[in-house]
Amino acid sequence: MQHIGFVGASGLMGHGMAKNIRAKGFDLSISVHQRTTPVQDLLAAGARQVGTHVDLAACDAVLICVTGSPQVEAVVAGPGGLLSKARSGLVIIDTSTSEPDSTRRLAALCAEHGVIYVDAPLARTPIEAEAGKLNSMVGASPEVFARIEPVIRAYSENVFHVGDMGSAHVIKLLNNFVAQAICTATAEAFAVGAKSGVDLDQLVQVISAGGVNSGLFQLMAKTLQGDYGAMKFELNNAAKDLRYYSHLTESVKVPSIIGTSVHQALNTAVALGYGSEMVPSLVKAQAQLNQVNITGTTQG
Repeated sequence: MQHIGFVGASGLMGHGMAKNIRAKGFDLSISVHQRTTPVQDLLAAGARQVGTHVDLAACDAVLICVTGSPQVEAVVAGPGGLLSKARSGLVIIDTSTSEPDSTRRLAALCAEHGVIYVDAPLARTPIEAEAGKLNSMVGASPEVFARIEPVIRAYSENVFHVGDMGSAHVIKLLNNFVAQAICTATAEAFAVGAKSGVDLDQLVQVISAGGVNSGLFQLMAKTLQGDYGAMKFELNNAAKDLRYYSHLTESVKVPSIIGTSVHQALNTAVALGYGSEMVPSLVKAQAQLNQVNITGTTQG
């Protein structure tokens, strides 16, 4: 595991991951199709840019960090994808938030070509990506995990080997469901509190002193001071992840009353035009829906 290929190095998460992989001494090749400005520092640090995804197939491992399953499927199995020229023994590591069903299909297809497929999605934000302090969940056999662990640790503070291939994407969706449930509940509570005429700063103080408090709650609380970008995660992507979660619950035949509500809250915010904003803009959506001014005091 010396020569690492990377798809998605121009993205917010991918850039920091690729930077740290290179900084830890790995040879790095990146495929960039549109936005080349964000990767200039990687090229200056010795990374090599290739023309297409298939040009990465000669690497020891290829990491993919893109939006979701359709993009991953195109990189792996689409025209000019990795499998069109993959050699036996190549390891493909999907760090995106992907659908478990798609992951299993791609893994089976890769196995037919002698290629090993690993799901290794991420937690935390682009800030931690740049600092090399992401959390990574890895689904792989113990033997494969031992081979790829040094690469994963190049950009991760915490690495969790959560089971065999496919298990990591399930755990990632569960993680994101809980996260978005906290965010949507907080936004709704702010709307109800504002409409009831209470001081929302006092609500924040009460929650901050008790067991309901969390890092996500604190990021959402910053909206009361007008900061809607504290959580670096687009509403479009949050809605996509909850759609994947809904598909997961259907596949295992578990009723998803809360998950469906969270998904619809995210969809509503997107429909109101906040999709390209960060998740804390759920508060803006609640303010618009309820025709209320959500600020830190009743006088705001």
